[in-house]
Amino acid sequence: MEALTLYELNGLVRAALEGGLPDAYWLQAELSEVRVAYNGHCYLEFVQKASNGRDLLAKARGVIWAGAYRLLKLRFEQATGRQLAPGLKVLVQVEISFHELYGYSLTVTDIDSTYTLGDMARLRREILAQLETEGILNDNKELPLPLLTQRIAVISSSTAAGYGDFCNQLLHNDYHFRFVVRLFPAVMQGDRVESSVLSALDAIMAECGEWDAVVIIRGGGATSDLSAFDTYLLAAACAQFPLPVITGIGHERDDTVIDAVAHTRVKTPTAAAAFLINHLLETATDVEGKEQRILRAAGNRMESERQRMLRAAHKLSTVYLRVRAVGERRLDALMQQMGHAALQRLEGGEHRLQLCENRLRMKLPARLERERFRLQLLGQRCEAVDPVALLKRGYSMTFREGQLVRDARTLKSGEEITTRLAEGEVRSVIK
Repeated sequence: MEALTLYELNGLVRAALEGGLPDAYWLQAELSEVRVAYNGHCYLEFVQKASNGRDLLAKARGVIWAGAYRLLKLRFEQATGRQLAPGLKVLVQVEISFHELYGYSLTVTDIDSTYTLGDMARLRREILAQLETEGILNDNKELPLPLLTQRIAVISSSTAAGYGDFCNQLLHNDYHFRFVVRLFPAVMQGDRVESSVLSALDAIMAECGEWDAVVIIRGGGATSDLSAFDTYLLAAACAQFPLPVITGIGHERDDTVIDAVAHTRVKTPTAAAAFLINHLLETATDVEGKEQRILRAAGNRMESERQRMLRAAHKLSTVYLRVRAVGERRLDALMQQMGHAALQRLEGGEHRLQLCENRLRMKLPARLERERFRLQLLGQRCEAVDPVALLKRGYSMTFREGQLVRDARTLKSGEEITTRLAEGEVRSVIK
């Protein structure tokens, strides 16, 4: 029996595949890997997962040659607004090939963009349906927009042109309304959109009381990057955020999931600024109208009250004159009574003062003599304990470094002490 080489066996497999599957086929699959080589070829990996969404049922390598990839990439992104990326479901036309060295692979010759568009729309519908089932789909829409929405937390890229346009239009508005704007930077395109926007929302939540609304804006990016905003976590965070969320991340024809759950969706960053300015203008116009109505009502009420007071004053004039006459007579009588009472009070006070003076004159000399004797006793006690007097009796005081020595055991050899006598001091060294 003659043996085959591996190359010969792979050649037989190649011939069998090319003979048995000569046509192109339309293939439904999910992309698990997309890699563009330096030479412009795009290498893919197709997978089919089980119904649980985790286990793999089938896998195959694929390639789009550089010439075809340039055309298919442009057409696909214009139609779907997305790039070919892992996790995307596609409908592609493939030709089956087998190479003796590289093995089995699929060569992509065409892509049906409508299939991917349908899958993207299905994904959005599923996210919105899940939010509605959880009862949070319209939570942010139902938040009242503060009448004075002036403190604005902005989530955007610090280098985005749209952020500059937003600030310029908002802070230099024609009505000279004052706004406070602070940027919470986030990545607005690529794989880090979800995590960075969620981090920015967390930072705003930490100081929620400082802001009136959140504005998420994106300007100048590719339409294909809008898919990064179609995630459940981002949509749920915006839907449940305690401040109104205003989005301006796409164009007029592009909608994302967070646009659907936001309090207000506008087309562009400048449209977001115009919305805030118009909201404040409506508030100012409403306040001015109410102010005018209050002024008119107050003027009418004041005139009505003035007329009522005039009528009441006319009616009260006669009564006032009578009451005034009676009051004046009562005041005269009270003045006389107060005069007599004051004289009697003064006479009684003078008598009490005279009695007090006589008692003081009698008791003061004896009290002074007692206090003088007590002071003499205190003076004698002070002299008895005076350190100078003790020194004069022959006693002495010994000091070490300015501190009085009371116990000889505390002294050490070599230390210097000072002995104070009644007359002079003696310095000694301990031996």
